[in-house]
Amino acid sequence: MISNSGMIINARLATMRNDMGAYGAIERAAIAWKDGIITYAGPMSDMPVQADIPAHHVEDAHNRWISPALIDCHTHLVFAGDRAVEFERRLQGVSYEKIAREGGGIISTVKQTRDASEAELFAQSLPRLQNLIHEGVATLEIKSGYGLTFESERKMLRVARHLGEHSGITIKTTFLGAHALPPEFAGRSDDYIVTVCDWMQRLHEEQLIDAVDAFCENIAFTVEQTRRVFECAKNLGLPVKLHADQLSDMKAAALAAEFSGLSADHLEYTDEAAVIAMKKANTVAVLLPGSFHCLRETKLPPVELFRKHGVAMAVSTDLNPGTSPLQSMHLAMSLACTHFKLTPEEALLGATVHAASALGLEDRGRLLAGQRADFVQWSFKHPAELSYWLGGNPVHSIHHA
Repeated sequence: MISNSGMIINARLATMRNDMGAYGAIERAAIAWKDGIITYAGPMSDMPVQADIPAHHVEDAHNRWISPALIDCHTHLVFAGDRAVEFERRLQGVSYEKIAREGGGIISTVKQTRDASEAELFAQSLPRLQNLIHEGVATLEIKSGYGLTFESERKMLRVARHLGEHSGITIKTTFLGAHALPPEFAGRSDDYIVTVCDWMQRLHEEQLIDAVDAFCENIAFTVEQTRRVFECAKNLGLPVKLHADQLSDMKAAALAAEFSGLSADHLEYTDEAAVIAMKKANTVAVLLPGSFHCLRETKLPPVELFRKHGVAMAVSTDLNPGTSPLQSMHLAMSLACTHFKLTPEEALLGATVHAASALGLEDRGRLLAGQRADFVQWSFKHPAELSYWLGGNPVHSIHHA
């Protein structure tokens, strides 16, 4: 952590500005900030006099790269327990269905999360957050969805808020009550959706929700049920995002676009009509290579269609105990390049500029005057190394406003 006002000289900047060349790169550059806001990011030769910055707040970067801090825009970071034993059993040939029938799968995480106290849930979640921060993450989204009762969903969202207060970084909370059907509502999914909407209003009144999500899929909730959740969110003035088209083409991404969703996430089965709708609605495509990798999927999201129609692509960890126990944005970026054939520049844009848009944040993600002074000084020789190395941590120093 650096002073809330200061300057770094003799740097190389990956500004991620779209009006410049690759990475928005500037050689022999400087960055200055005051009261947590960037006041200058550009060539040293054009730098205005910063008379109000004391000399002891000026640092020499010695030609190191500086980029915007990373943003993880889709996580389920708050949960209790883990499913490592289930992971081992699946590798030994036991089916997911058998494990679920025995009380495993998501119900296992729901039970452990319900049983954990708020303090225990915080203590288990904090190390995961610290791992992401250690790699340069300064903004994070955390979803509920492993409680599936009012009190447990409330507990998860309260823990997420507490993690933000404790860490000092920005944490946006997303209500994912429509994540799975809890055992108490077996065979009554419509009744559960009514209940979720009631919870949403009550949790919103407690100021615990920044956005609303749902899992629209054959194994979860229908398009019409998801629409009812979104109508409720719209009436409360809450933005929406959606787990969409991960396992089948449910036209879920198009539904997210219909509601001007901040993002549609996963998207392996999304068709071109939905991609066009996403572009018109400025809905970000959030790619989640961690779950693709862990589930050993073969159906790729339509990256070429996103490029063709100019849909912004974000990259995120999807950190969760079942299908993406991924605690590294660097590895998420690398997997996005390897599996989805993103370029390293696209991956970094996806972890900064477009990830910010997926959270409805326009004040971060670029090194630009007026943006938040959230940035990372790196020890690598080229920004492509963020997606190149499988392991290791090239962070030199982290600054967040």
